[in-house]
Amino acid sequence: MLEEVKFEHGEVALAKNLFLKDKKKKTMYLLIAKHDTNTDFKSLAKHLKTGGSNIRGGDIEVMEDLLKVKKGCVNLFSILNDADNKITLLMDKSLYDQKEIGFHPMQNDATTAIKKEDMEKIIELSGHAPDIIDFANMPAEAEAAPVKKKAKVDKKIKEKVEDDDTHLLGITARKDDDFSSWYTQVITKSEMIEYYDVSGCYILRPWSFAIWEKIQGFLDAKFKESDVENVYFPMFVTEKALMKEKDHIEGFAPEVAWVTKSGNTDLPEPIAIRPTSETIMYPAFSKWVQSHRDLPILINQWTNVVRWEFKHPTPFIRTREFLWQEGHTAHSNKKEAVEMVHNILEYYALTYEEMYAVPVVRGIKSREETFAGADFSGTVELFVPANGRGIQGATSHHLGQNFSKMFDIWYENESKGKDHAFQTSWGYSTRSIGAMVMIHGDDKGLVLPPKVCALEAIIIPIYKKDNQDQILEYSSKLLKTLKTAGLRVKMDNRPNYKPGWKFNHWEVKGVPVRLEVGTKDIEKNEVRVVRRLDNNKYQLKLDGIADSLKQEMLDIQKSMYDKALKERDDRIKKCGDWETFMTELNQKNLCLTPWCDVQACEEKVKDKSKEESKAAENEGEDLLTGSAKTLCKPLDQPEIPEGTKCFACGESATVTALWGRSY
Repeated sequence: MLEEVKFEHGEVALAKNLFLKDKKKKTMYLLIAKHDTNTDFKSLAKHLKTGGSNIRGGDIEVMEDLLKVKKGCVNLFSILNDADNKITLLMDKSLYDQKEIGFHPMQNDATTAIKKEDMEKIIELSGHAPDIIDFANMPAEAEAAPVKKKAKVDKKIKEKVEDDDTHLLGITARKDDDFSSWYTQVITKSEMIEYYDVSGCYILRPWSFAIWEKIQGFLDAKFKESDVENVYFPMFVTEKALMKEKDHIEGFAPEVAWVTKSGNTDLPEPIAIRPTSETIMYPAFSKWVQSHRDLPILINQWTNVVRWEFKHPTPFIRTREFLWQEGHTAHSNKKEAVEMVHNILEYYALTYEEMYAVPVVRGIKSREETFAGADFSGTVELFVPANGRGIQGATSHHLGQNFSKMFDIWYENESKGKDHAFQTSWGYSTRSIGAMVMIHGDDKGLVLPPKVCALEAIIIPIYKKDNQDQILEYSSKLLKTLKTAGLRVKMDNRPNYKPGWKFNHWEVKGVPVRLEVGTKDIEKNEVRVVRRLDNNKYQLKLDGIADSLKQEMLDIQKSMYDKALKERDDRIKKCGDWETFMTELNQKNLCLTPWCDVQACEEKVKDKSKEESKAAENEGEDLLTGSAKTLCKPLDQPEIPEGTKCFACGESATVTALWGRSY
């Protein structure tokens, strides 16, 4: 418990600061209270007129984005950074009885004291009308409320470790109850992500970067099958070049980050950091292409891009800087370019299905969702059953001659005439890692497919002082056997952690198989196998164990894909009219509908679905809300019977479209 501290100018009451959210209303709060105030969440929820279980700690990345402070440093001053009033300020009434109050000055290694009048002035300057709460009179109300039985908690989840704050080692949020908090805990506690002091930018730790390396290896080999070569282009682009293709840049304009200074000197003209590289690469293409013999150009680069998103960042899924590959090609004819678009799209689909064990829908984007400046965009679309949202997995675009005309990429054809090249561009990013986590992860943490996990198995020796040498010797022999056979395996023999802690640690990290070695295992020349996917446990003889585990990895990979495929297919609903569409959409499903394929119709669907879902939310229904949009027009198109009407506008349907709410 914090205590009153004495500054040079007198006694000061220390404040505690809590960043909270209401899960149901999706409201965020900054609660400022005297350090010894009992801020009972059930009583607070009653005051805020919401369910007692709905008030909980807010998401770290949202806090950092809105309040511009790191975890542990949130305070009253940070409310000044919430210029759009997205956060409701809750103030403890007892603070107004203090002469001076102590706060962290935007960092947690110091405390500063301000007068009560200055506290009120800060609140006034922030533009937030505070909800002043008399916590002192709340406990009686809380006592009168019925007491619910506490849910049983897994013993492993009770193990605690010390960090900046004491927190649970295991995942405490449940995937189906609080998806956002669950996702944040999984990617941080599994050591995939470390937060950074620039909002929307994240550190990829070795555990996640190893996954990206495996994806790079798989995709790069596929690209080379199509004779694609790797290159590198600079990350900067001049304003003149960026603005040359106006339709293209219009789609990226709000997200472009600009460099305007060198030291204290203004640059002669701003330089953009690439959001994508069409306008960087294509001036070079125009120099390289003179004759039809110079085509095709087939290049790819593995790099980073910057898109200064203003929406709430989500690690992997929506970030301001991310890693990706971007391929760009130029061809002498349309047929060849279209074939390239579809070949790449299939490579992307195989990467998800074969590496991530994630099913995808291959399709073409609607005109509304087509990449800026493209003739058409191919896409692979994913689905997250836990929150009912779709995720665009990767895209492959046919640019036609739009860019080649703008950047003078023309060649002399066989008839000595001039033709503009047909072009493609395509990209696959680290967003795929986040999608895989969301689809496969469970309440214990990550569940990683064997093909992308840094480790296929972890060996846990279980010993006491009197048999330590024997157990470690046996485990080391097992480790050598498996490594020699080409399996990715490691032994966790850290003496400062108990076996139970290690079990939990590697479960959170999602390693496909745990191998336990104890005294009885040695006596029988065996090892205990525990599968992360389903917690299935069995014994394996040491003889032939490498081959057995290799087969186990194939079985796990297939089981994960089959499970994800069934979950997705069960949630794709056929809808022929608006009422059915909204009912299924609000039940967190994807909708397959007959559609007129008109852009104005999609715009109306977006607006109408948003209004109706908001109305349902205001009536207290716990639904997934927001606009619906087309995810794609699946390549596998069913036959549309004559006379079929568009589900939304009633005009003739020309295509079947997949709709949903998405990231």
